[in-house]
Amino acid sequence: MNYRNRPIKSAALLAAALLAGCSVGPDFTPPPAPAQTVYDSKGAPELTPPAGESDQRLALGQKISGDWWNLYHAPALDQLLKDAISGNQDLAAARAHLAAAQEATNAARGALYPRLDAAASATRERISYAAFGLAQPPATFNVFSVGPTVSYSLDLFGQNRRLVEQQEALAERQQYQLAAAYLALTGNAVSQALTLASLNAQIDAVRDIIAEDRNLLSLVEKQVAAGGASRLDTETAKSQLAADLTLLPPLQQQRNAARHALALLVGRAPPDFTPPDFTLDSLVLPSELPVSLPSALVHQRPDILSAESELHAASAAVGVATAQLYPNITLTAAVSQVALTAGGLGTAANNVWNIGAGIAVPLFHGGTLRAQKREAEDEFTAAAANYQQTVLASFAQVADVLDALQSDADLLGSERAALESAKSSLDLTHTSYIAGDIALIQVLDAERLYQHARLGFVRAQAQRYTDTALLFLAMGGGWWDNSDLLAIDKEPGKPPTH
Repeated sequence: MNYRNRPIKSAALLAAALLAGCSVGPDFTPPPAPAQTVYDSKGAPELTPPAGESDQRLALGQKISGDWWNLYHAPALDQLLKDAISGNQDLAAARAHLAAAQEATNAARGALYPRLDAAASATRERISYAAFGLAQPPATFNVFSVGPTVSYSLDLFGQNRRLVEQQEALAERQQYQLAAAYLALTGNAVSQALTLASLNAQIDAVRDIIAEDRNLLSLVEKQVAAGGASRLDTETAKSQLAADLTLLPPLQQQRNAARHALALLVGRAPPDFTPPDFTLDSLVLPSELPVSLPSALVHQRPDILSAESELHAASAAVGVATAQLYPNITLTAAVSQVALTAGGLGTAANNVWNIGAGIAVPLFHGGTLRAQKREAEDEFTAAAANYQQTVLASFAQVADVLDALQSDADLLGSERAALESAKSSLDLTHTSYIAGDIALIQVLDAERLYQHARLGFVRAQAQRYTDTALLFLAMGGGWWDNSDLLAIDKEPGKPPTH
């Protein structure tokens, strides 16, 4: 072997590394799409509604539209969502977090370029010639200097490039966090509006029940006056009326809470915002429900995309920790003017310059660097598990909502039958009581069955609207079609545009 050629070969290898560079550590590959084609072993439900109720069908393989709440065909709901998107403070905070993450990425990119600085100094010094063996008295003088310096890290093993990659992934994660905040906001606003509509329907039902109670009390009082009933019947009817009156305050309190929640979502104080009084009659139940395939869902839900970006950031962090185990070469240069008087600056005779290169090779750090690399690898393993868990949880959520929609259709049929039966029974008992064929207690039993059936039917109707909204959210909510609403304004001091 020709040992004299070793320096030449080493220099050639170093030159190649300088020109090409490399990034140690793993190159990130997105997780593969899931192989599943259905969310449940039973397949997609049929969603067969009872006679007289709105039909719904699943549209497999279709995407959700951006403004999915428009499918309810309620102008008041559309306006509420516009107010929420423009005024919600959580959304504003998410936009600011995204802007900060993007600036952190820009800051990290700065390490890829040379650093240029300018420095100036003025010092007064005293030198002792005796320290150099010279028999001269000490001298005191001023030193003035001014000039630029430049430095550049060659980043042979890609530590800075991996840092940029990590920050880009974290900024991308923040973008999906903003999308998740948008999805949560729109979902909560629609959910509270539907809750308000449900409560309004329940309050109307209770008021009808109370009106029936009052009619019954009036009937009993007439029966007592005619001698066909006792005072006990009167007190019993009054007791029923008093019991049903207690149903109103809790519903009214829940309605006020829903109104306050809507005020919070639009970024207003409750006294400054009065939401529309939504009713089920003012809403149209969406008839076509887009359901994405599992392979598409992982590219639509912001929580899954956020977990994927976090996995990417963890992969880049492994590269950063790995690069710390390798040498780092830094080039430096400086040009300055040095003079004993300020007036002496600016002349060619006072020019001073230097140029050089430095290398830092990690030899012994007490195991810190390798421990940091293992830590980064463990964090990557954890991020991979978190990603898989997020995907599994999303599939389970979709399966739950699809089951709920089928259950809603079945329940609504049962509630409608129960309501019709209870209403018929109540009418017959009223007629029989007036004829004196039955006692009041049988009328009250029929009243209670009707009350239960009436409220159950209203809640079953409202649940179909709510679970439909949950399906839209489980599919990702179509946020990708509203990217303009997620934009941030980069101009300092100016609020984000909406």
